Amino acid sequence: MALDPYIIERWRKSDLLLLGGSAGSFKPIYSAVKAFPKNLDKAVLIVIHRKKNFFSEIEKLFAESSRMSLREVSDKDVIKNNTVYIAPANYHTLIEKDRSFSLDVSDAVWYSKPSIDVAFDSASDIYCEKCTAVLFSGANPDGAEGLFKLRKNGALTIAQNPLEAEMPEMPQSAINMEAAQYVLNTKEILELFQL
Repeated sequence: MALDPYIIERWRKSDLLLLGGSAGSFKPIYSAVKAFPKNLDKAVLIVIHRKKNFFSEIEKLFAESSRMSLREVSDKDVIKNNTVYIAPANYHTLIEKDRSFSLDVSDAVWYSKPSIDVAFDSASDIYCEKCTAVLFSGANPDGAEGLFKLRKNGALTIAQNPLEAEMPEMPQSAINMEAAQYVLNTKEILELFQL
C-alpha cells in the first residue's frame, strides 16, 4: 500500500520523532533505528519500558546499527538533529521550552518509569505540529493519552497495527481513544522513516 501523500508531507515537516513501546516493541524499534538515514534531519527520542540494566544491552545493539549518533538522555541535554536519544530507566524524560531534556524522579505511571505518556505529553506543548509520534507494541495503555494530546496539538500520530503487535494493548488503546491519525504496518512505518 502506498503511503498517503499527506502523511509524507507532515513527516517531512517534523523536527522531532517520538517512538514509544513496551513488551514486544524492541524488534520494530530496532528496525526503525537501522532504517534511519544518516541525514534524517530530525531528533529521535525512544521511550521503552525497561529495567535499569537494560540500556547497556540495547545501547550496543542500537549504536552498532544506527547511522546517526545515539546516546542515553542526560539531564539538561540540548536536543540536536540527527541524534537518537534513549530515555533512561528510573526517570521520566521531559522536554523543556528551550528544547532540552530534563529528567524527573516522580512516581511511575502505568507502573513504568520512563513513562511514554509523560514524554509525549511534554513534547506536545513544545513541538506541536513539528512532531511525529509512533506507538508500538506494549502490554498496557501507557502512551495513548500522550499520543492523544500530541494529536490535539497538531502532531502527526501513528499507531502500529495491533494485528502485527506482539502485545496489542498499547497501540489498540491509542486507536480506541482516536489518538492515532494513522494505523500502519511496521513495514509502512519503516518506509516513512526513509522518506
